[in-house]
Amino acid sequence: MNHLFEGYLEKNNESYTVRLLSKEHISQLQELQELVVDTLTDKKNLQPLTYEELDYILTGRGLMIGAFTAKGLIAFRALLIPPIDEEHLGLDAGLEAEELPRVIYQEISNVHPDYRGNRLQQTLAHLIMEELGKLDQRFTYVACTVAPFNIPSLKDKFKQGMEIAALKIKYVNQLRYIFIKRLDGEGSGGEISEITRVQMGDVDRQQTLLHEGWRGISLEEEDGGYQVLYVKRIGQ
Repeated sequence: MNHLFEGYLEKNNESYTVRLLSKEHISQLQELQELVVDTLTDKKNLQPLTYEELDYILTGRGLMIGAFTAKGLIAFRALLIPPIDEEHLGLDAGLEAEELPRVIYQEISNVHPDYRGNRLQQTLAHLIMEELGKLDQRFTYVACTVAPFNIPSLKDKFKQGMEIAALKIKYVNQLRYIFIKRLDGEGSGGEISEITRVQMGDVDRQQTLLHEGWRGISLEEEDGGYQVLYVKRIGQ
């Protein structure tokens, strides 16, 4: 079997392999998703993929990779080529309509509760973006949504160099940060002219800054709470 990666889980004293997933893995994916959701204190923090969404990704509309030990699937990560519609995250992030076909979504990332703390999210993020580069279709942007106070996921996105471009209601009634990153490195710089920190719970202040062109670039913990560091760049 063609493995993308072989590694060792120090916390669990087990070896693991990472490989591309296919439709034959759907039942394992659903089982792991359900287990992860059951362990969440706040179920609203995760938007699980339906059978139809899993099938959509695994039949050529994206990429999905999984980590396996001898016990089975312990983690997976997905990229989705989204339909172009009015809910497109590229529109939320301020992209022009002609740019939308070049946006791919980072979808769900799940790690079995027994295997957390092994940096599997980071490893899978790196590996799936490597696989993305091998596709015939070229993408300029990667985008995703994250719930406020979903701290592990927020840290994961910031570590990848993604930035908050919007904060709004998605999925009918769920408040979400819209993250985006330019994959070719162009247009993402610009000298920082202003910096400010906002409590994560202050939605109005963050939305005002984002409407004015600020971007959220990192997370800071202070007195048991969390602040988002926002920057304004010259030319924005």
